[in-house]
Amino acid sequence: ILSKNLRDAEISVPIVYGNASFWLGKKASEYQSHKWTVYVRGATNEDLSVVIKRAVFQLHSSFNSPTRVVETSPFELSESGWGEFEVAITLFFHSDVCDKPLNLYHHLKLYPEDESGPMSTKKPVVVESYDEIVFPEPSEGFLARVQNHPAVTFPRLPPGFILPPPVSVEDPSKKKSGDTKDNPLSQWFMNFSEADELLQLTAARQQVQAHIAKVRRKISMIDGQQLQ
Repeated sequence: ILSKNLRDAEISVPIVYGNASFWLGKKASEYQSHKWTVYVRGATNEDLSVVIKRAVFQLHSSFNSPTRVVETSPFELSESGWGEFEVAITLFFHSDVCDKPLNLYHHLKLYPEDESGPMSTKKPVVVESYDEIVFPEPSEGFLARVQNHPAVTFPRLPPGFILPPPVSVEDPSKKKSGDTKDNPLSQWFMNFSEADELLQLTAARQQVQAHIAKVRRKISMIDGQQLQ
């Protein structure tokens, strides 16, 4: 009944994927210098299991069982090693969301940009990327299930269109929180809020306008000198 798709509408899901790595200090060895976690999280640490069914992390071939499948949120994987490499992350979605998986690629970063500086065992190296997954023409079932969920950006519905009540996909008594708000790494997560981005854009625009005004003044002075 709820398989009908809503045209001219789309649902977007802001996500962040990346890694946090800790240097092991005195415990470091030639082949075990860092402990790291690679993850996919909500942009403001929401539970993504409402959209993502499972995540598959493809590690370097030197690891035992390099293909790691994470079936429940939070979608993260922890390991230890000494080298940096590209991690392929494949996201699989629920059947009412999308049939096709999404491939992401993240370069695992262990060492700070300033490699000459001292390394710390308390402060991790964190590298993250922000993206938005867009699902065009979502089904009514998908809309009904996520209409009040903070992980998704909900579309404006057509006038007169009424969604059925939210559909529960599991027993509420067995449901566990899959967000990353209480994650031990959350204090190191980067902030990708729209407010911060707007502030950066406003500051950049002001700098450009100031530069334009400065150039115009110089042009006016040159024009005045030529007339004289």
